[in-house]
Amino acid sequence: MSLTREASAIRTTKETDVRVRLNIDGSGNTSIDTGIGFFNHLLTSFAFHGRFDLDITARGDLDVDGHHLCEDTGIVLGDVFNKALGDLKIVRFGYSIIPMDDALIISSVDVSGRPYFETDSLFKDSFIGTFQTEWLIEFLRAFSINSRMTLHVVKLRGDNSHHIAECTMKSIAISLREAVKRTEEVLSTKGVL
Repeated sequence: MSLTREASAIRTTKETDVRVRLNIDGSGNTSIDTGIGFFNHLLTSFAFHGRFDLDITARGDLDVDGHHLCEDTGIVLGDVFNKALGDLKIVRFGYSIIPMDDALIISSVDVSGRPYFETDSLFKDSFIGTFQTEWLIEFLRAFSINSRMTLHVVKLRGDNSHHIAECTMKSIAISLREAVKRTEEVLSTKGVL
């Protein structure tokens, strides 16, 4: 069993070029450059609170829209996260309820190889500055599906979209930090994840 759970990947399409390196057993160090300032901020917060070392360089057709870049970043980060986990002898479940001023977010994960994503209406606003709030939803969907985890995000309270988005990333990070703790057994009645 590897002492450090880390992986990297590159995905290049006609729309994007995304490079990710992840160390799940890190300390929250980051080098993130996606060309979208607020997205960089969200990914940095995710890595810091998850205590993941995360390097991301992403370029995309931002002259068209940020959708492709955010979704493809989720695809690659999810794939790398899944690879880094390796044998999946982990606690498996994690959840958190995190406040950030007016925002209160619950996230719950099952890192079991069963991909699923669910959220309610997180945002009333379509934009946070120039960042479209739907880009975050597409990132989260792609991340959960490609990491092969179940992810639920529920907003209990909140009006400020910046707070909601950042609180969501913090909550998911803390849920994942709990779920990926090592264990000596496979935590499934099936005996396999």
